[in-house]
Amino acid sequence: MNNPLPAEPGIRVTLAELIEMRHRVREVQLFSSPGQRSPMAGLHHSKLRGRGVDFDQVRVYQAGDDVRTIDWRVTARTQEPHTKMFHEERERPIFILAEQSRRLFFGSGLMFKSVLAAQAASLIGWAALGHNDRVGGLVFGDHEHYEIKPRRSKQSLLQLLNRLVRVNQSLHTEVQSDRDALGMALIRAREVLRPGSLVIVICDERALTDAAEQQLSLLARHCDLMLLPLSDPLDHALPAAGLLRFAERGAQLELDTLNYDLRQAYRAQGEARIARWELLAQKLRVMLMPLSTQSEMIEQLREYLNAKRPGKPL
Repeated sequence: MNNPLPAEPGIRVTLAELIEMRHRVREVQLFSSPGQRSPMAGLHHSKLRGRGVDFDQVRVYQAGDDVRTIDWRVTARTQEPHTKMFHEERERPIFILAEQSRRLFFGSGLMFKSVLAAQAASLIGWAALGHNDRVGGLVFGDHEHYEIKPRRSKQSLLQLLNRLVRVNQSLHTEVQSDRDALGMALIRAREVLRPGSLVIVICDERALTDAAEQQLSLLARHCDLMLLPLSDPLDHALPAAGLLRFAERGAQLELDTLNYDLRQAYRAQGEARIARWELLAQKLRVMLMPLSTQSEMIEQLREYLNAKRPGKPL
């Protein structure tokens, strides 16, 4: 972009801001230390574990081991139960699918949702690169998407961040929104990703259409997912602010926010969206970490990752 817009903290992001995010990786434990293993091994034993694994060794079966991993050949030969040990596969691709659409160009909290999406993508990208994973992604807007092939290089991540900034700084309220931009982006992701990849989906909470949900279900068959739907307090509750008027491309809308039934119906819609994401995450057995513009992103991530949540780890 030849003439970047002036800095507007919380409204638009800059490349310098996303690069600076690398210094905040240590504030939240997205990936645990590889320990004594090769640094090429990437996400070893992290909170973002997945199904992509390599065989490591065989040892004597211990109470609590998964019976499905018993090595029956060794067991038959030694007459003592042995189990296979695995570690996560090397050079695991991390694919960050980040939305930068018109519906994210809004916020009543600390920042716009579009800024929150860019910050989350940047933090996860720097954390993954710091653990020698191949990092790439797809930035999608209302009518376009930009794909960066996963590579284990700072240049690849910088390409992704630069694209995030360029799309973010081009956002405005006049463009017509594509209701199923997420679904189209997921179709592309399914075409380019290999099995065992970890896909980080950062999108508007309102983006979960029937088509997008179907694509997420298909993607989850071969890849691991982490879902980060973004919301703003005004997505879930209307303030009792009297008569509000909205205008868009000639169309006008009036809402009486003092109307109790209207506020209750609006709240119910917000609760239904939250419930739909939760149900999908349970069905796919993937990690769900909703983020809000109301509080600081790293604090929210730290709260999720430190919580002892039931269910299958990623």
